[in-house]
Amino acid sequence: MPPEEKTGPDVDARLEAAILDLLGKRAPTSTICPSDAARAVRPDGWRDLMEPARRAARRLVADGSVVVTQGGRVVDPATATGPIRIRRAG
Repeated sequence: MPPEEKTGPDVDARLEAAILDLLGKRAPTSTICPSDAARAVRPDGWRDLMEPARRAARRLVADGSVVVTQGGRVVDPATATGPIRIRRAG
């Protein structure tokens, strides 16, 4: 895969869409892992998309679409380290 296809505006948009789509198929209080979105966008090579998926989640937090949690508590995605989960806002 060419380097420009690994990340960039198209991949970023696809990750955001994947997060919203996956959450839309679950109960309102259900969560997903950023890896779920990465796998949806690129089943092979999804690990390369882990940080871009976390960035996509941060953008969706900024626009009020989702929240990021750790241990069931809402956290600031800009400072969260370690495993996170993503849930619909509201």
